[in-house]
Amino acid sequence: MVKTPLICPSILASDFAKLGQEVAAIEAAGADWVHVDVMDGHFVPNLTIGPAVVKALRPHSTLPFDVHLMVAPVDPWLEAYREAGADILSVHPESGPHLHRTLGTIRGLGARAGIVFNPATPLSILEEVVDLVDLVLIMSVNPGFGGQKFIDSALTKIERARAILDRAGSPAHLQVDGGVVAANAGACVSAGADALVAGSSVFKGGADAYADNIKALKAAA
Repeated sequence: MVKTPLICPSILASDFAKLGQEVAAIEAAGADWVHVDVMDGHFVPNLTIGPAVVKALRPHSTLPFDVHLMVAPVDPWLEAYREAGADILSVHPESGPHLHRTLGTIRGLGARAGIVFNPATPLSILEEVVDLVDLVLIMSVNPGFGGQKFIDSALTKIERARAILDRAGSPAHLQVDGGVVAANAGACVSAGADALVAGSSVFKGGADAYADNIKALKAAA
């Protein structure tokens, strides 16, 4: 039986003029995690949220802060985001020279460690560090901007990642991010994902619609 997936709204799609209210609103609406997209304008072509903003948001929600670090080099930022309130820190293999060390550092800070795979990043890397990860994130778009179209080949990649985790007996969550909507949420979960990052499909319609949007994603999955 397929479990109901975790819904992790990406605040990249929220109203930045009232971020604290938005974070509180998605918690009230039934979100499971708060997904924070951190971009440095170098590793990806956008610039978003620094640790000071994460720290300011932390009092507005009791949900886990799922911080996706799209920065390079990533190691110098791990402690700052952890101290700001990140519960999960996810990194790209390309964002530093020693992924094994980076994941170990994250766990040493008391956070859960995630690894992120861009559409062209080979999953073979996961087999080398599977014992160090608490979250595997499959990108179903090229990172940098919200509102992109879901890349269908990500479904096969989710299946392959699930197989690697199952063979290793890993309890890590398998998350998908990019163009996730009700129409493809079921396919993502059937492929093996148990956590869905959703931006526009959660935040559309304003705060009064968030609960219905989250319920729609869970129902579709």
